Amino acid sequence: MNYPIIPSIDVSSSTQARERQGTLTKPAGSLGLLEDLSIQLAGMTGKARPRFHRKGVIVMAADHGIVKEGVSAYPSEVTAQMVLNFLNNGAAVNVLARQAGAFVKVVDIGVDYDFHGVEGLLHRKIANGSMNMLKGPAMTRTQAEAALQVGIELVQSEINQGLDLVAIGEMGIGNTTASSAITAVLTGLPVEQVTGRGTGIDDAALQKKIQVIQQAIRFNAPDPQDALDVLAKVGGLEIAGLAGVIIGAAARRVPVVVDGFISGTAALVAAKLVPEVKPYLVASHRSVEIGHQAIWNSLGLHPLLDLGLRLGEGTGAVLAFHIIEAATRLLDEMATFDEAGVSNKE
Repeated sequence: MNYPIIPSIDVSSSTQARERQGTLTKPAGSLGLLEDLSIQLAGMTGKARPRFHRKGVIVMAADHGIVKEGVSAYPSEVTAQMVLNFLNNGAAVNVLARQAGAFVKVVDIGVDYDFHGVEGLLHRKIANGSMNMLKGPAMTRTQAEAALQVGIELVQSEINQGLDLVAIGEMGIGNTTASSAITAVLTGLPVEQVTGRGTGIDDAALQKKIQVIQQAIRFNAPDPQDALDVLAKVGGLEIAGLAGVIIGAAARRVPVVVDGFISGTAALVAAKLVPEVKPYLVASHRSVEIGHQAIWNSLGLHPLLDLGLRLGEGTGAVLAFHIIEAATRLLDEMATFDEAGVSNKE
C-alpha cells in the first residue's frame, strides 16, 4: 500500500512561535505546557500563530468477532445502538463536541448491522465486523488496507471542506481486546500488562480476556515488524480506519488529537506504518486502561489530561480541544512587552 507523503515539521514556524512566547507579557516559561503545545502546533501547521476554525471528531464504528468469546460486559448489538445514539446527538461525545464548537462525523466502517436509509451516517462498511481472531485472522490484509484507505480519504475530504483540527474516536464492543492484542505485539509487553477491564468486566472475565488474547496471538503469530500484519491478524476495522485518519491528516499538516486506548492503538499502528506521523499527534488524556500509558510511553507522548476516563468515543480528545484553544489564543492574542508598555527586566 502506498501511503501519502508526510511533510516535516515546519521548524521556521515553531521557531517564530518560540521567539514570540519570549516577548509576551509574562515570565519566560510561566505558562508551562501551554507554551510548549503552542510551539508544537505552530510546527505542525506551518503557521507561526496557529488558530483553529473548524474542529471535528471522526468516530469510527465496527464490531468484533472476538466478542463471541465472552470478553466484554456488553453484547455486540450495543455497537449499532450507540451509532444511532451518536446520530441522535445523545452520546457523551455529542455533548462535549457541542461545548467545544466541534462537529461529529460517525462512520460505519464495519458494524454488523444494516443501516440502509439512516441519514447522517457515513457508510464506508468494509465488512460486517472482524472475524473471531481466536479462530483465525481478524481481517484479511486487503480488508485492513481498505479500512486504512477509508480513513485517509475521509479525513482529506473533510480537510478540503475546512477541517483544521481533528480528534479521533471510536465505537465497537470488543475493541479493547483487539487493542490489547495489538499493543502487546507492537510494544513487546506481556498481554497482562496492557489488558484492562474495558466495559467493566469482573476479575474472572478479565483473566479469560487475557488468556483469549494470548491464545489469539500464539495462533495467528502476527509479525511485530509488520504493523499491517498485526493490524489484520488481531486488530479491528475501526482501528484501521482511525490509523488512516491519522496518516491522511498528517499529510495535510492537520494536528490529530488522540483519544483513549483504542484511538491510542490506532496511533501506535499509524506510527509503525508511517513513522513521520508522530510529530502530528497530540495526546489528549491518560485512560484508566493500563495499556494506554504503554502506548504513550512507546510514542514518547505526554497526555494533557488525567481525568480517570475510560469511555472512548473521542470524549477525552474533544475535552482537549479546550486546552489547545487556550494555548493558541495565548500565543496569538497576548500583548508583547513592547505593545503593553511593560518593562521586561530580562
